[in-house]
Amino acid sequence: MELRQLRYFIAVAERLSYSKAAEDLHVSVSPLSRQIRQLEDEFDLRLFVRDRRHVELTDAGKLFLEDAKALVNQTASVFDRLRQAKKGEAGVVRIGVGLHLGEKVSAVVVEHMKQYPAVDVQSTSVYSSLQNSALLESRIDVGFLRGPFDDVRLNSEFLYEERLLVVMSRANPLAKNKSLRVKDLSEEMLFLADRTVSKGLHDVILGLYRTAGIAPRISPLRADPVAPGDIHKILLAANKGIFIIAEEGPTRTENGNAAVAIPLEDAHAKIDVHMAWRKDETCRTVLAFLDTARTVFSRLPARVADQTPSPQHRTQRATAPQVRRRLVPAKSLS
Repeated sequence: MELRQLRYFIAVAERLSYSKAAEDLHVSVSPLSRQIRQLEDEFDLRLFVRDRRHVELTDAGKLFLEDAKALVNQTASVFDRLRQAKKGEAGVVRIGVGLHLGEKVSAVVVEHMKQYPAVDVQSTSVYSSLQNSALLESRIDVGFLRGPFDDVRLNSEFLYEERLLVVMSRANPLAKNKSLRVKDLSEEMLFLADRTVSKGLHDVILGLYRTAGIAPRISPLRADPVAPGDIHKILLAANKGIFIIAEEGPTRTENGNAAVAIPLEDAHAKIDVHMAWRKDETCRTVLAFLDTARTVFSRLPARVADQTPSPQHRTQRATAPQVRRRLVPAKSLS
């Protein structure tokens, strides 16, 4: 059974005329009749009762007409999806989202769904340090993360820059400042998350202390210091130490007015956020999603011109605009 035979059968069944069906299909009556006879021979039944004046469907023909229409429609739907996939308009894109980057990435997902409603965008929270392997093992297709990157096997584009904030108890004497420098924190206990959470942020924080000539007093944490949970709330409420987080990290907790977030003024108190994908990526659905992300992030408001990305996180930026955000003031974590 061929798709052409189904179309010929439907045309005759709807018109109950071989000549009219042939005219509408732009074929002659002879090949049309031959294709329908082949269809009848294949099933060993009659689909039409025909004489010189009349054409009627048999009972089997009436039943087959419904199924034939369904098969033709389903085939057309499959062809449409294949054409969409070829253009990047259908399929699946799996994205990995680093810690606290979901708010901006969600804008990309929403925009892409508007443009490509047939694309299924699947989002997973993945620590930045684990996204390199997730990409290389094809568990995700696009990563939104902070560096470093496997720049041998991955492409990456700069998206925007995050300033670093100091989170501390409002009871801390330093909490009254509108901004701070790392040298101001020499006597403070630093709660530092495990390097597996975000290797880039971990290394930037320690680099700031080295530049300031300070040996930090570190209290290591195995979990994310500002993710939902009780440890960071207890530590802040008790004024036991401080956290240094990226600007995109949450600036509100359930501590009421117990804590504040204060910007760091040090020159390199910043970290870049990137988009990464496999260098050998050819899937048009994934490539179309990358284009949407570029468009969305290019609309972000600019940060002051004198804030430049830290050298250790400069990767491929030629195809993505350098987008800056305004430095946030000290905020109450309420």
